[in-house]
Amino acid sequence: MITVWGRRNSVNVQKVLWALEELDVPYTRENVGGSFGGNRDADFIAMNPMGLVPVIRDGDVTMFESNAIVRYLAARFRAGVLRPAEHRSLAMAEQWMEWQQQNFGPAVGTLFMNLVRSLPENRNATAIAAAEKQAAEAALIADSWLARHDWFAGAALSFGDIVMGALFWRYRGIDCAKPDTPHLSEWMEAVEEREPFRRAVMAVPRAKDLSDWNRIERESA
Repeated sequence: MITVWGRRNSVNVQKVLWALEELDVPYTRENVGGSFGGNRDADFIAMNPMGLVPVIRDGDVTMFESNAIVRYLAARFRAGVLRPAEHRSLAMAEQWMEWQQQNFGPAVGTLFMNLVRSLPENRNATAIAAAEKQAAEAALIADSWLARHDWFAGAALSFGDIVMGALFWRYRGIDCAKPDTPHLSEWMEAVEEREPFRRAVMAVPRAKDLSDWNRIERESA
C-alpha cells in the first residue's frame, strides 16, 4: 500500500493521485501542507527537505517531486499503461512532461498565486501580464501538437498527459485571458471523461479567489 502525503487541492498532489487511480494502485493519503500544516515537522522534513508536497512511500522507497513520482509509478506498475513501451511514444511522453515543468507550469503557477491565492491589493499586475502572455503562447504550442495527435505521446494516454491534464484543468479555472485552443479543448474533454481524472482532480472544485481556496481545502480533506 502506497502512502501519499499532501492535500487534495494541490495540483502536484493531484498528478500523483490521478496516476495511482489510472494504474489501479491502492493508496492511503495524509493531509499535509497548506492549512493542514505538518510539512515543516521534523518527520516530514526527513522525507522531503524542501518541505513540499507530495511525498510518497512505497515500501522501502520514499520520494518527492511530483513529476518524478509520476514517472516512477508509471514504470513500477502495469508497464505500458502510463509509460509507453514503444520508444517513440516514450520519447514524446518524456518531452511533454519536461515541457510542462519548464514552460507551462511556471506561468500558470504565477497566475494562480496572484489571481487565486492572493488578495487583490497584493497582486502583481506586471507579473500577471507576463505570465498571461507566456501561458497563452504555451497553450497554443500544445494545441498545435494536439492538432496532429490524440494524446501527447501519440495514440494513447501516458504520463505526459497526466501532468498536462492536471495543470491545464487548473489553468482553465483561472480568470485570465486565454487563446482559442480547440484541439487542446477537445483533448481535455477526453481527459474529463476518464473516471480516474474525475476522482483525483475534478472531485475537488476549482477556487476562484483566496476565501474560496481556503474553504475548498478544508472541504476536500
